[in-house]
Amino acid sequence: MSVRKLFDLGGRVALVTGGSRGLGLQIAEGLGEMGAKVALTARKQAELDEARSHLAKLGIESLSIACDMSDAAAIPAMVDKTIAALGPIDILVNNAGTTWGANMVEHPMDAWKKVIDLNLTAMFATSQEVGRRCMVPRRAGKIVNIASILGLVGSNDSARPGTIAYNTSKGGVISFTRSLAAEWAQYDINVNAIAPGFFPTKMTKGLMEMLGERVASKAPLNRVGGPEDLKGIAVLLASDACAFITGQVIAVDGGVTAV
Repeated sequence: MSVRKLFDLGGRVALVTGGSRGLGLQIAEGLGEMGAKVALTARKQAELDEARSHLAKLGIESLSIACDMSDAAAIPAMVDKTIAALGPIDILVNNAGTTWGANMVEHPMDAWKKVIDLNLTAMFATSQEVGRRCMVPRRAGKIVNIASILGLVGSNDSARPGTIAYNTSKGGVISFTRSLAAEWAQYDINVNAIAPGFFPTKMTKGLMEMLGERVASKAPLNRVGGPEDLKGIAVLLASDACAFITGQVIAVDGGVTAV
């Protein structure tokens, strides 16, 4: 098979959670550019409409479905709508997430639950539903989970609030990825994770304003992530080019975790 064919996603259906903006939208662009039909889900319909309009201008076929991913009971209906409109899901990108800035002793319990429910429980529920409905019966599929380098290393920066719930949830994403990869290898389903470093998004805007140029200086490449920096790795992990790659966590962080 040619390399071009290995990376071709033509005729495939991708579901990207948290796909209305930020990293999710960047990944949706990459998958769509390679030929996939893309379903986007997020909580706010207005942001989804903007994202779908943006993708349409790029010639990418997409579908938007409003869904509160922190409510696990709402996920099956969202998956149903995706399948009904586009067909069985070949690629699942579990990207929906949130954070909360607070040090351990002041961290509210309800905030802990909010982060864990969206970052980890929703990933479990969506993977279970998509796997049960689409991937396991057809013995094929690619799952890409969005972790974080903060799931690989602890954060000890006194200039910023603690993010222990976020860090813990992303560590759970990494363990979930490895465990599911081992369990579903028998069905030829590849499960991998991307661990981004710092990317300017709506979620990280406050941190960027707080730390300024210090954010970029933490990376050996001396910059933050850009709008093209996740596309290539996402396409790799969603394509036939990753047929022999599973259970892996790939940091896209400008070298932060290399030093």
